[in-house]
Amino acid sequence: MCESCKGTIVEQVKSGKVLVSDGAWGTFLQKKGMKPGECPELWCVEHRDAVLDIAKSYIEAGADMIESDSFGGTSFKLEHYGLSDRVVELNEAAASISREAAGDHNFVIASIGPTGKMLLMGDVTEEELYNCFKEQAVALENGGADAACIETMSAIDEAVLAVKAVKENTLLEAICTFTFERTVSGEYRTMMGVSPADMVKALLEAGADVVGANCGNGMERMIEIVKEIRAADADIPILVHANAGLPKNVNGVDVFPDTPEDMARLVPALVKAGANIIGGCCGTTPAHIKAIKEAVLKLK
Repeated sequence: MCESCKGTIVEQVKSGKVLVSDGAWGTFLQKKGMKPGECPELWCVEHRDAVLDIAKSYIEAGADMIESDSFGGTSFKLEHYGLSDRVVELNEAAASISREAAGDHNFVIASIGPTGKMLLMGDVTEEELYNCFKEQAVALENGGADAACIETMSAIDEAVLAVKAVKENTLLEAICTFTFERTVSGEYRTMMGVSPADMVKALLEAGADVVGANCGNGMERMIEIVKEIRAADADIPILVHANAGLPKNVNGVDVFPDTPEDMARLVPALVKAGANIIGGCCGTTPAHIKAIKEAVLKLK
């Protein structure tokens, strides 16, 4: 991998660039034929070409970075499928697929999702959580990742352990995003009651290189969340992976209503609010990422 070709994500952001990330993976895998109840990470070895096609489609759409099919790649998540002994294999495979698609000039921000375990409830110890994130992060680095994208977090204690596991055991940049919901009083909080400002303080102390928000909101609400994050810290790079709007249930199926044009239209306001990296989450496709990239290029 030609590190000199691209430097780091933080270096690119500090140079004034607005970077574009990728879009949804789960719905894309379903379109490729993944059935309910199947393990998405297992597809990295059993349906490698299909996963590679997803990664390539986002690079071709103009993404500067792509995630990996490793969101549920901790031992705690994989044990639901009887695969907890294959953490290293599956995460290395996930990162290597995205590395192949990204080439030398784009970044791989390998996905690390929550474990589903809660320290508050005594489900797990801090040491157990830390070690499971360490195992996953080391495997993702070995597979060729440039950064770890710790995402969809709601609890500070779990997120901090994940960031520390990445920073203390790998050379990966650590990105961490929380999922916020708007309360009846109009504030943004995670389901564990964490505010954007709370998140920033804790993640900076843990050593995160990039912070932000993913899922739960469309571009419009993400603008408000980014303003809060930026008010809490003037310098930290901010990543946003927004949904394609708020889902609407149509005949029992969640449909995300925002078109590529809808999302692209809000890019200038999102950047003005303080976002440095913009991509998509649920409901977003390569067409959405292409439109976002075009909007970013017009900013210049």
